[in-house]
Amino acid sequence: MLSSHYKMKSEVWLYPGMVGWHFLSVSKKQGLDIKKRFGSQKRGWGSLPVTVTVHKTTWKTSIFPDKKSGSYLLPLNATVRKKENIMSGDLVTFEIEMRL
Repeated sequence: MLSSHYKMKSEVWLYPGMVGWHFLSVSKKQGLDIKKRFGSQKRGWGSLPVTVTVHKTTWKTSIFPDKKSGSYLLPLNATVRKKENIMSGDLVTFEIEMRL
């Protein structure tokens, strides 16, 4: 069986117009694979539940489809950013595990 685990790097970016919402982008290649393999199990707003690990912090959240990139967006909440000292513009390595 193929793994439902993905590891990637992305720059943290601030969503325009929504104060405080920081995101990581799932790479297009991995996003297409996720959509192909797990897209039929999408939930509200097309979200897919995941477990995320950034550095030493692991939490449960969802990734959301991004029409602009054709991939997915991962919200990076303030608690995680503070705990791991992550700021907008930082290049972050992260892992996601599908929870379907």
